[in-house]
Amino acid sequence: MPKGRRVSPRCGLVYVLSKPAHGAQTAPRFDLAASQPMSTPPPPPLPNSPADEFRRGFVATVATFIVWGLFPLYWRELQAVPSLQITAHRIAWCTLFVVGFLLWRNGPGWLRATLSRPRATPMLFASSILITVNWVLYIWAVNHGYVVESSLGYFINPLVNVLLGVAVLQERLNTRQWCSVALAALGVAWLTWSVGKLPWIALTLASSFGLYGLIRKQASVESIPGLGVESLIMFVPALGYLVWSEFNGVGAFGHIGRYEDVLMVLAGVATAMPLIWFAYGARRIPLSLVGVIQYIGPTLQLLTGIFLFGEAFSHDQLIGFGCIWAALGLYAVDGLWRLRMRGYG
Repeated sequence: MPKGRRVSPRCGLVYVLSKPAHGAQTAPRFDLAASQPMSTPPPPPLPNSPADEFRRGFVATVATFIVWGLFPLYWRELQAVPSLQITAHRIAWCTLFVVGFLLWRNGPGWLRATLSRPRATPMLFASSILITVNWVLYIWAVNHGYVVESSLGYFINPLVNVLLGVAVLQERLNTRQWCSVALAALGVAWLTWSVGKLPWIALTLASSFGLYGLIRKQASVESIPGLGVESLIMFVPALGYLVWSEFNGVGAFGHIGRYEDVLMVLAGVATAMPLIWFAYGARRIPLSLVGVIQYIGPTLQLLTGIFLFGEAFSHDQLIGFGCIWAALGLYAVDGLWRLRMRGYG
């Protein structure tokens, strides 16, 4: 700055100090031409507090399992549509929605980044088949009056995950965990003996979803990009089946009603949005809390099957479910105790 000038720290105006005559006093004048307004930058936004992050994560996770628990109400509205066609529409519209979301969020490089991980392509191919089997069977079970048995599959799924960890990953169980597995096996055996047949729907849902989770864990791919690749893998077969159905006169889309058409289109959004919420919420709350919240889903399915769809729930089923609930309670208590011992409680 030239000598004889000073800048006002408050408004940026420049004072010009002219040299006064001998013995005279003069006040500084403002040089408006040289002055430049100095705008104060806005303060940076305050980061979210841990309490806010926890609250948002908790709400997102609870909302996820509420939606999954109420899925039987959604699929029952499409009871007039064959289960395989519902699944094909679910895959097709889910592909468009998820891929569009990933392109918006991550740009066109998301696919290459996902498939560049070691063994990602064959593992995601296998997981796409498993999740398709799970979706087809679940929708078929809901629309054929097996909501209660379907809920059993998702109740025992955490214990199936435990057994897969032992068998495949060589994980070790403590005494309480083995007691949990034994109680669950006792419950399944009781249901098989009392009903006279193996609860194959529940066991298939639990094992397919358990294997799906195991493969996704080993693939080390984030949930939403993984779903995008799985959807792309199954998109061509799903679209081919829908075209074949239309040409053979058995296609449902556009032939039943606009309400059903809208539901089939929105099935993709209804599939993807809860997973996006779950991915958001699971990063912000403890995994042990996620393990407790997850039982909202099968509980709502069970209540829906009994009280809204009028499915039978006998005394024998209550005993079998009771054994499984006791097993889950023991397993949850053991998990919380181990986290506390590690200093997370």
